[in-house]
Amino acid sequence: MKFFALALLVLNAALWYAASKSPESQLSNNVVTGTLPRVGSLKFSDLRDVSSVEPAGSANVIGSGEPLAQSCVTVGWFDTRAAAETLADEVIAIRSQGYRVQQREREFPPLHWVIIPPQPEQVALEQLRNLRKQGVDSYLVTQGENRNAISLGLFESLEAAISVLEEKKHQNLNAVLVNFPRNQLSYALSFEARPELVEKRVRAAEADYGNNFDFIEINACEGVATPAKTP
Repeated sequence: MKFFALALLVLNAALWYAASKSPESQLSNNVVTGTLPRVGSLKFSDLRDVSSVEPAGSANVIGSGEPLAQSCVTVGWFDTRAAAETLADEVIAIRSQGYRVQQREREFPPLHWVIIPPQPEQVALEQLRNLRKQGVDSYLVTQGENRNAISLGLFESLEAAISVLEEKKHQNLNAVLVNFPRNQLSYALSFEARPELVEKRVRAAEADYGNNFDFIEINACEGVATPAKTP
C-alpha cells in the first residue's frame, strides 16, 4: 500500500513538471510577469520594413517646389510673319518653352499725295497716255476712294508735295493735294526665357535679324507657359 502511494506521488510530480515546460505555460508566465518574447522569436511576417515607410507629409517632397520663374519677352517689329517665325525657329525656340507671333496694325502719319482727281475711266486713261508722252511720271489709281485718279507723286515731306503741286498747276494740270493713309501690318515675337538668359536671347536674335528692334518688352510671366507655336 505504501509502495502504491509513493508511485502515485512520483507520477503526479512528473506530470506537473512536464506541464510547466509547455509553450503555452511559458507564454502565460511571461504575460503574468510582464516580460515579452525576444525579437528573434517573432516571425518575419510580423516585422515591418522601416526603410519602406514614408514620413508623414513627405509624399510631395521631391518635385514639389515652385516652378522656376520665367521672363516673358516681346520684340518687334517684323515686316512679315515669316521673318518672325524664322528667327524664332532658328535662334529662340530651340532653347525656350515656345513662342507666339502677334499681328498688329500700326498707324503711321499719312503721306502727301499729289493727284489729278478721279474721272471716268476712259477719260483718265486717255489723259494718262498724254502725260506719259510728255515725260510726266504718272500712274492710274485702280482701287480705293480715289479710283481712276492719276497719281503724280507721293511724299513724306509736305514741303516737297506743295512744290510738286505748284509745278503741275503751272503746267495747267488740275492737280490737288490729298492725304494717303498708310497703316501697316507688323509682327511682334513673344517668347519665354529664364531671367538670366533673356539678354543673351535678345542679343542673339538681334544679331541674326541684322537690325536693332524697335522695342523690347520684358515682364514677369503670369500663369503657365505659353503654347509652343500659334498661327
